[in-house]
Formats: sequence, C-alpha cells, structure tokens
Amino acid sequence: MFSLFFINNVKPKLLPDDIDRKTFLTLSKNDYFCQQNRIFRMKRFKIHKEGRLLLLALVFLLFVFNVIIYLYTSNTWFAINLIVTALLLIFFAYFFRNPARELEVSNPNFVIAPADGTIVVVEPTVEDEYFHDERIQVSIFMSVFNVHANWYPIGGKIVKAFHQDGRHIGAWLPKSSKENERSTVVIETKDGTQILVRQIAGALARRVVMYAKEGKEAHNNEQMGFIKFGSRVDIFLPKETEVFVNIGEKTTGNSTVIARLNT
Repeated sequence: MFSLFFINNVKPKLLPDDIDRKTFLTLSKNDYFCQQNRIFRMKRFKIHKEGRLLLLALVFLLFVFNVIIYLYTSNTWFAINLIVTALLLIFFAYFFRNPARELEVSNPNFVIAPADGTIVVVEPTVEDEYFHDERIQVSIFMSVFNVHANWYPIGGKIVKAFHQDGRHIGAWLPKSSKENERSTVVIETKDGTQILVRQIAGALARRVVMYAKEGKEAHNNEQMGFIKFGSRVDIFLPKETEVFVNIGEKTTGNSTVIARLNT
C-alpha cells in the first residue's frame, strides 16, 4: 500500500504507508504531507469575525484623532500621526487575519495542530481536571504574530466543553495550564478515544472565545475558538499516542500533523 504526498500541488510522490518517524518529521516541516491522507492547503487573507468590530472602532477613533491633529497641529505632526495610524491598522489587521485552510483527511487517527505557534511542551503528565490519569501533553505557544484562530485537531463528538476564569500570567509558564483563564474541550472519536484541548489566555490575552458546544460534532476545517493577543493551546492525548513533533518546532494550525492515535 502507498499514500500520496503533495507539496504545493506539484506532481505527487508515492510513499510507503509505514514510514518512519524521521521521514514523517521531515515532511511535516513543509505542512503538506500525508500518510493514507490527502491534505490540501489554501491561503487567502481575510479578517476574522472576532476582530471586525474592534477594527471598525479603531478606524473610527483614529480617523477622529487624525482630523484633530490635522486641524490643530503642524504638518509634521500630522505626517507622523499618519504613519503611526497606518502601522497600528496593519498590526491589528495582521493579528486578526483568518487564513482559509482546507484539508481532507482519510485517516481519522491523525491529530492536526489546533493552532499556529511553537511547540513548548511534549511530555507525559497527569491531567487532573477531567481525565485524572496520565496523558501525553503537547503544548503550542502562540506569540502576538501568530494566527490566533484555533481549529479542532480531530473529528468526533464534543462530550465536554467549559470555561474557567483565572489569572493571566505568561502562557509559556507550565502553571498557566492550571491557573490562567482557560476553556476546555473534550472530543471523543468514533472508536471511543477521547482527547482534551485547552485554550489558555496569556499575560496579554484577556479573552478566550470558545465555539464548542457539548453534544455537537467537531470536524476538521472547523474553528473551535479564538484567543486574543498571545496565548497557548494544550492537547492531552492517550499514553500510547505516537507524537511527531518536538519542543521548538513550529506548527501551522489545521495543517501540521502532530500525532497519530494508536487505536
């Protein structure tokens, strides 16, 4: 048996289904790969719905401020203010970008990265808020320059979804997973395997938006929420899961395969 591997829509290459971890990691750096999969990625710039109202308000406020500067100050100050205004608008538009990413996955055991960012944790740990047993934790830290939309990492039924208030310490700190404001979503696959995804607010992030509803279905290509201004996402997987990422590696939400459930 063989799988098709696509990179930027070039001619597909045949790969054996049972590829080793080193080969899998090499392919994952391109964010276009599959094993019994076909993954297609598309990019298109648009503003996320969580940022549209904020951007409209910002445009209005900056317009009023620029009119005042124009009427009551020199041309030099007006020019400086225009530059600052442009930079602010570019930053917020970039932060709230919502790239269109589509994938097709024929192997339901693949776990897809729920967020853009950097892997900061890959380790066995005890998840004591829901499972109360040992799991493999994979954590992705998102800086203010990463896309902050979050996707479901796997398809299945949402059996638990809840929000918890908390602190806003640095999201890169291990204790942020238990002390910070956070939202927790538990997804059960068709074969009964459960994984937990936790959105965590950071020092700058002051709002976690969760779209998941208990009893609903989670699907690939569907967003599960949004975190504003720097944050982290934790994924808790069964102990026997095969993980394909290491600390320090970059991920692309709804594109990078981070693990495979062994069920």
